Amino acid sequence: MNDSTEPRIEEEKQGGFFSRLKNGLSKTRDSFSKGIDNIVLGKAKVGPELMDEIEEALLIADAGMNSTSRILGELNQEVAQNHLRTPEQVQAHLKTIMVRLLSEHQTPWDLASKKPFVVLVIGINGSGKTTTIGKLAQKWSKEGKKVLLAAGDTFRAAAIEQLQMWSERSGVPCIAQKHGADPSAVAFDAVQAGIARKSDIVLIDTAGRLQTNTNLMEELKKVKRVIGKVQEDAPHETMLVLDGSIGQNSISQARLFHEALQIDSLIMTKLDGTAKGGILFNIVQEMKLPVRYIGVGEKAEDLQKFDPTAFVNALFER
Repeated sequence: MNDSTEPRIEEEKQGGFFSRLKNGLSKTRDSFSKGIDNIVLGKAKVGPELMDEIEEALLIADAGMNSTSRILGELNQEVAQNHLRTPEQVQAHLKTIMVRLLSEHQTPWDLASKKPFVVLVIGINGSGKTTTIGKLAQKWSKEGKKVLLAAGDTFRAAAIEQLQMWSERSGVPCIAQKHGADPSAVAFDAVQAGIARKSDIVLIDTAGRLQTNTNLMEELKKVKRVIGKVQEDAPHETMLVLDGSIGQNSISQARLFHEALQIDSLIMTKLDGTAKGGILFNIVQEMKLPVRYIGVGEKAEDLQKFDPTAFVNALFER
C-alpha cells in the first residue's frame, strides 16, 4: 500500500508547491507571459520586429539590459542558423535560455557538511529578513533538523520580539539579549550554544539599516569575525535577503553588501507583490550567486526552494 500511495503523495506535494508558485507570480506572469504570448504567437513570421518586441517585454519585466542582451543574442543566433523557424519555436527556446541563465550559478547546499551549520542572514530593514529566518526555522524544524535562532538585530524596535514569536511558533530555541545589546555578543553566544546543544543549524539575524550606513557594514563585519573565532570556517553561509518589489535598487544593495561581506547566496522575497519578477534574471546575471529561496506570499509555505525550471514554467503557464 505504501508503494502505491507515496509517489502520489509526493506528486500532490510538488503540485501544491507549483500551484503556490504560479499564484505567487501571477502579477509578473500577467505582465510578462501575456505580453510574450501576444508578441510571439501573434506574429506570422520570425524576424527583427519580433526580436525587438521580445526585448521590450523583457526590459519592462525588469530583466535588465545585460540578461536581456544575452537572451536576445542567443535567440538571434539560433534564428540566423535557421534553427528557429516559427514563433512557437522561438517561445520554446526563449524558455530554455531563461532556465539556463537562472541555473548556471546554482550550487548544491549541504547543510549537513558542518555541525552546526552557521548561516548569517543579512539585508536592509523591510526586505523581509527576520520573517524569512522564521520561515526557514519552521521549515527545517519540520524536516527534523535541530535549529537554533539568534536575535542579532538588536537595534530595530520589536525585531527581537518578532524572532522570538517565530521561535515559539516553530518550537525552536532563540538566543537573545536586551534591546541595544552588542550584536556580536549575541552571535557569539548563539554559536557557542549551537555547539553545546549539538544543533544542526544556527540562523543568525542581523541589523538592517540602509546599506549606505558605513557603521552598519563595519558592525556586520565584526559579527562575521566573532563567529569565526567561535567555530572554524563559520559562518558557513552568508545569505543576503532582497526585496523583489524594489526592482533595480536590489542590484545596488547586493553589490554593496557583497563588497563588504562576500555574500555566498541570495533569497528574493515579495515576488508576489510585483509585476517585475524579471529582476531575478538581472540579479543572477549581475551577482553570479546562487538563489536559495524565493518568497511568493505571506505564509511559511510560500517561501520556496528556488527551482529555475519551475520558476520559468510558472511565468509562462496559465
